Amino acid sequence: MIKEPKLYTPVSVDKAFFSIGQDDKLMLLGSCFTEKMGTRLNSLGFSVNVNPFGVLYNPLSMALALQKCLDNEPVVEEDLVFHDGLWHSWLHHGAFSHADRQQCLHQCNSAIGNAHAFLSSCNTIILTFGSAWLYRIASDRFGTKYCDAVVANCHKIPASCFRLDMASVDDVVSVWQPLCERLLNEGRRIIFTVSPVRHGAYGAHGNQIGKAVLLLSIEHLMRTMEMHKLQMNYFPSYEILMDELRDYRFYADDLLHPSGMAEQIIWQRFQSALMSPQTIAYCEQRDKENRRAAHRQLHNSVDS
Repeated sequence: MIKEPKLYTPVSVDKAFFSIGQDDKLMLLGSCFTEKMGTRLNSLGFSVNVNPFGVLYNPLSMALALQKCLDNEPVVEEDLVFHDGLWHSWLHHGAFSHADRQQCLHQCNSAIGNAHAFLSSCNTIILTFGSAWLYRIASDRFGTKYCDAVVANCHKIPASCFRLDMASVDDVVSVWQPLCERLLNEGRRIIFTVSPVRHGAYGAHGNQIGKAVLLLSIEHLMRTMEMHKLQMNYFPSYEILMDELRDYRFYADDLLHPSGMAEQIIWQRFQSALMSPQTIAYCEQRDKENRRAAHRQLHNSVDS
C-alpha cells in the first residue's frame, strides 16, 4: 500500500464548550479580520454589532473601547484632534473623522450609545487582537491629557509626533482581566482569536514578536480565569493560516491578508468549533438564499 505524503500540517480546533445560535447577540471587536467575520455573520441573519469604534488593532485601545461601550461613556472634545482639514478621535478609526467637530463627536457618541444598548442583551463577545505594537503620542502639542497615551489610529499625522512601542503581556492582562471578569460574571461568553493578518510594517520578526505577545496574553487570561472556562473559547485563526494554509495561494495579492479561499476555510473551521449542526445547516440555507438573490439582482441589472 502506497503511503500518501502529508502536504500540510493540520491545526486541531477543539469544539467549544458552548455554541453560537441564531438567537444569540454577538459583539465583535478588533482588526480588519473582525470586519470580515462580522459582515459574514450579519449576512447570515445573526444579530451583530461590529467594531463600534471602527477597526482597532492593539488590545489596549480595544479594551478602552469596550469599557466606554459598557459604561456608555461619551467622547469629549479633548479626545479630538484637528489635522488636514478633519477632526479625528484618538480613540477611533478614521471612519469617524469629520470636517465638523460636533459632527465628529456625534458620530462617535452615537456609535457608543448604540453599542451600549446592544450590550444590554448581548451574550457573546468576539475579540480579535491584531498587533501588540503601539503608537504613543510623543509630543505635547496635543495637550497634556494625551501625552504618552496609546492611540487607536495615527490619522496620518506625522510620525515624529509618535513613539513606537510594544505592549507587554502584563500590559495586556492588566487591562483585559478586569474587563473579562466583569463580562464573565455577568454571564457573557468570550471568544478570543488573533488576527491572521500579518503586519508587514514591522518586518517578519517584528510581526512574530507582536503576535507572540498577543498569544501569551490570551493564554494567561484563560488560565487565570479557569473557573469560567465553560464561557470562554480560543479560536486559532492565526495558527490555521500560518501553519495549515502556509502556501501563498492562500494570501491576497499583498501577501499579508488571507485570500477569499483562506477566509472561507477559516470560517468553516469556526462553524465546526462554535456552531451546532442545526445552526450550520441554517447558515448554509441562508447562504444559498443570499447567492440566489445576488444572482437575480445581477441578472435583472444586465437585462435592464
